[in-house]
Amino acid sequence: MERFICIVIGYVFGLFQTGYLYGKIKHLDIRDYGSGNAGTTNTMRVLGKKAGIITYLGDCLKAVFAILLVYYIYKEKCSDIIFVLKMYAGLGVILGHNFPFYMKFKGGKGIAASTGVLAGLGDWKLILLALVTFVVVTYISKYVSLGSLCLMAGFFIEFTIFACLNMIKLNETYRIEGIAVAFVITALAFIKHRANIDRLIHGNERKIGQKVSVDTEQV
Repeated sequence: MERFICIVIGYVFGLFQTGYLYGKIKHLDIRDYGSGNAGTTNTMRVLGKKAGIITYLGDCLKAVFAILLVYYIYKEKCSDIIFVLKMYAGLGVILGHNFPFYMKFKGGKGIAASTGVLAGLGDWKLILLALVTFVVVTYISKYVSLGSLCLMAGFFIEFTIFACLNMIKLNETYRIEGIAVAFVITALAFIKHRANIDRLIHGNERKIGQKVSVDTEQV
């Protein structure tokens, strides 16, 4: 039951769609432009860097806050499984972000929210390696989507290795479960990036700096 409650708590937090709300303030639906996505990258391309930064921070912090709430609710009575419960809360945030019911389940792709999950878990190794992976891959390739996918793939690989080596605060009893949740979080990122993967393969993915005109590139 605790697991389900944590997913629900996370989902509610995930419903706060920063890019969508910011777009509404600017009198547009961000999903009608560019890639049709309500996340950080598309918001930045359509509305500029300031909008992108605000969107990233909002989507990241909602995951952090959801995980903190779960931690304070369950830290005493579920101390042995608290790390896994925090992961379930993070999964819920990503589900709420990617599939918000009030937006007909058309939200973002969950990368900013996923980085918030990493921050909320509080393991500096996962945070540092994810940051380095994203920055290096994105800088070399100029593709945010490729950097994001490598970040998530790296997260799953690193999480699995660290869990098996007892290098993170994950009770051995729940090791497989934790790895399974990490896999689902990673799989969601790849599922939501299907179109990006196809464009990367065919060489027509947008690179960093390519802006979208709100007048001409409606989806």
